[in-house]
Amino acid sequence: MRALHTAATGMKAQELNVQVISNNIANMRTTGYKRQRVEFQDLLYEHVSRIGTQTSAQGNKLPVGIDLGGGVKTVGTPRLMTQGTLSQTGSSLDLAVRGEGFFKIQLPDSTYAYTRDGSFQMDAQGRIVTAQGNIVSPGITIPQNSTGLTINAQGQVSVTAQGATAPTVIGQLTLTRFINQAGLLPVGDNMFIETAASGSPQDGQPNTDGAGDLQQGNLEQANVEAVSEISDLIAAQRAYEMNGKVITAADQMMSATSNLLR
Repeated sequence: MRALHTAATGMKAQELNVQVISNNIANMRTTGYKRQRVEFQDLLYEHVSRIGTQTSAQGNKLPVGIDLGGGVKTVGTPRLMTQGTLSQTGSSLDLAVRGEGFFKIQLPDSTYAYTRDGSFQMDAQGRIVTAQGNIVSPGITIPQNSTGLTINAQGQVSVTAQGATAPTVIGQLTLTRFINQAGLLPVGDNMFIETAASGSPQDGQPNTDGAGDLQQGNLEQANVEAVSEISDLIAAQRAYEMNGKVITAADQMMSATSNLLR
């Protein structure tokens, strides 16, 4: 019976939907996390009776047809790159991007990844690095015994050297933009890498060309809304249950038909 297969595709689709929602909920407190959603499309149809088919020699045509759908399929889990709220931390190395830009991170193999997580640290050499120890491009080193580290909205890094009275600019942070942010490939550790779908990275200074500015002492929170996710979870659960009921009903109908033939 066709209904068994159709309902099975619905159950499979909602199972994946619940998986995506659970990942969003699990990352509600992940710095810079961008939520995902599931997009579905209907499967191919069997056109038992096509709309517009001629039904008589006088040219009469069917105003409606008989189309039997094959179910549903998942076509994508796009990531929504909307701005998350900023949370003040007070740490001089915590940075939040207010705009579309990404921090550029140099990986151990000399390739680059991109992140919205600005919870940076300082390594033993005084370099600004991520929690995994990867260098934040373009690679800025804080001099020893310097004080008063400040990073302004334009990405200029300044410190006051020992014995000096005025701060000195020691480096310039950059931000990277992509034509299609949703085309970036997530690789874990709050990082993304470019793909053919994302377009080439466009490096530039903060506060220019829509890259956004930097907010020192702040971190961007995940753009996950708990109420919305719970609502979506309930809807997915009910849809799964209804598809299960269709399978049960189809099985009972097949059982009744089999009993009639005995």
